[in-house]
Amino acid sequence: MSRIGKNPVAVPSGVQVAMNGTTITAKGPKGELAVKVADSVTATIDGGKISLAPRENTRTARAMWGLQRTLVNNMVRGVSQGYTSSLEISGVGFRANVAGQKLTLQLGFSHDVVYDIPKGIDIKVEKQTGIRIAGIDRQQVGQVAAVIRAFRSPEPYKGKGIK
Repeated sequence: MSRIGKNPVAVPSGVQVAMNGTTITAKGPKGELAVKVADSVTATIDGGKISLAPRENTRTARAMWGLQRTLVNNMVRGVSQGYTSSLEISGVGFRANVAGQKLTLQLGFSHDVVYDIPKGIDIKVEKQTGIRIAGIDRQQVGQVAAVIRAFRSPEPYKGKGIK
């Protein structure tokens, strides 16, 4: 029995959840997201809770049970509260700037690194050395943070880079 999967997902007030076949859609104050539930897992919406259960007692179904519950929980939390990630730039002359939908990073290279901000992501630069990434999709926020960090990973001795 999955310790994560057996807990129902609580739907906060202000979030509307609908199920169409195997797709669960959540609409809240921050936006709208949808998750397709795996075929080996069943989902039911009753009142203010979403419950998931495996269809059969196989290893794959039990493995997908907890994963699908976490994905649904992330979706519901994202449309109600959103997700943020913070990055810090450290190094002499290293700085960041946002202009429109482009993030410009000066990281000690001979050229500036220009990153196109994806749709659904909001990036704010705080005092040129702090980057705050916000969005409703947890996976997308983490992916954008990882891509930006990969431009200049912190070096092990002085920690110069993006961390």
